[in-house]
Amino acid sequence: MDPSIAFHHINWLAVIVAAAAPFVIGSLWYGPVFGQIWMRLTGISKDTPGQNSMGLTMGMTAVLNLIIAISLAFFIGDGGWRFGMQAGFAAGFTFVAMAFGVVYLFESRPLKLWFVNAGYQTLVFTVMGTILGAWH
Repeated sequence: MDPSIAFHHINWLAVIVAAAAPFVIGSLWYGPVFGQIWMRLTGISKDTPGQNSMGLTMGMTAVLNLIIAISLAFFIGDGGWRFGMQAGFAAGFTFVAMAFGVVYLFESRPLKLWFVNAGYQTLVFTVMGTILGAWH
């Protein structure tokens, strides 16, 4: 397929909404749901100064989420919400979570931390895929 044609068929509003979804999910996941566990496992606290400014971190996160959403939109195409959900789950769990697993093994990171971070990415990709599939 000609890339310009595929690019033309992307619902950009759906891409923007899908790219924003991780911010909502992350505020809950790394807040009230798993925030205390994540901070304990990473050694990060609310008082720990970040390596980057929060504005830079959030801005770059938005750009990266947008790239993910565009890529998923290309992959899902006109697949519908169910295909989008399945594709998002497959990408999040089999690509992202498993790649995290390899890195965590070599870095000797805790299994609980893998569950927190891999679970978040799997959920995010599933939600993004569902949005993109439903709203193609």
